[in-house]
Amino acid sequence: MRKKLIIFRGEKTVTAVAKDIGITRQMLSALESGSRTPSLELARKIANYYESTIEEIFFDSECNEMLPSSVIREK
Repeated sequence: MRKKLIIFRGEKTVTAVAKDIGITRQMLSALESGSRTPSLELARKIANYYESTIEEIFFDSECNEMLPSSVIREK
């Protein structure tokens, strides 16, 4: 799970943030759960939206624990 994305989203809904970024609600949910990885272009859009860096959002290991692949396959 990418906790950092959820923390940055705060009280906003997944739908609202996804619309602001220009992606689907499903894509944002998949990114937050860690079942999808964004393209570099999308990672930049997200970082700009949150006024942060790609590194802070996607590479800070403390708040970006990824789901094991076995869990993702079960869904």
